Amino acid sequence: MDRGRLGLLGHLAFCYIWAVLPSTFSPPLFLVVRSYSFRFPRLRPLLSFLLLPLLSLPTSLARSRGGPVREAVRASVRGAMAYRAEDDYDYLFKVVLIGDSGVGKSNLLSRFTRNEFSLESKSTIGVEFATRSIRVDDKVVKAQIWDTAGQERYRAITSAYYRGAVGALVVYDVTRHVTFENVERWLKELRDHTDANIVIMLVGNKADLRHLRAVSVEDAKGFAERESTFFMETSALESMNVENAFTEVLTQIYRVVSKKALDIGDDPAAPPRGQTINVGGKDDVSAVKKSGCCSS
Repeated sequence: MDRGRLGLLGHLAFCYIWAVLPSTFSPPLFLVVRSYSFRFPRLRPLLSFLLLPLLSLPTSLARSRGGPVREAVRASVRGAMAYRAEDDYDYLFKVVLIGDSGVGKSNLLSRFTRNEFSLESKSTIGVEFATRSIRVDDKVVKAQIWDTAGQERYRAITSAYYRGAVGALVVYDVTRHVTFENVERWLKELRDHTDANIVIMLVGNKADLRHLRAVSVEDAKGFAERESTFFMETSALESMNVENAFTEVLTQIYRVVSKKALDIGDDPAAPPRGQTINVGGKDDVSAVKKSGCCSS
């Protein structure tokens, strides 16, 4: 075998080894060898053939020893199972979070998707998104929730941010009246860039700051009724109504989609699993909203 083929085989073996033999199982010696192999590529064939017999080390260690190695193996298996479970869904809905900067959009997102809250949360730069699946009736609904900065300088990304959205949470801070006043502008922007049937939830966040309240529940409910949106007050800090707000939006989207599916029957042109779904005409969403638009 010529030197070129030997070098290629050695390089492939090197890549395979470090894909199969993660650092979880690597003593310091392995890390040193790996460092040298990256620094001196010509040594890779030799190092690879020396390390090939160690490929069975993780399995043998996991069988013969407890402690961190066994836990690492179990964790990796759990992670793989969780990944497969997360990827198994019946519907995928894109939901956007909008509102002024500092109203708590990012903490609402992290509370719903990861059950986390940060007191030192910084302004979002550009766009972030996270996912979470919930069960509605006997179906798995996966929410792809997008969060963007509230500052004016990020308005250029507006059209791409809203594209394909079938639900929205318009968030204001109950302690800052100006953020409630700006909701009307946010709604206009939302409706200018999405279909008229989008399911909208007005969210008054930071409801735990009762002594600093500047927006009354009655004012917010009246506004929600005039704008034909749902309404709910939340506290990302206390995890109050966060789950309910997101779940309500996803459930209402699912109901409208289900109603449309019943109307059209088994349509061969229906969108495939995972594709962004148009949730129907304006009358459909209006009918759903009339059943009860507001809660706190």
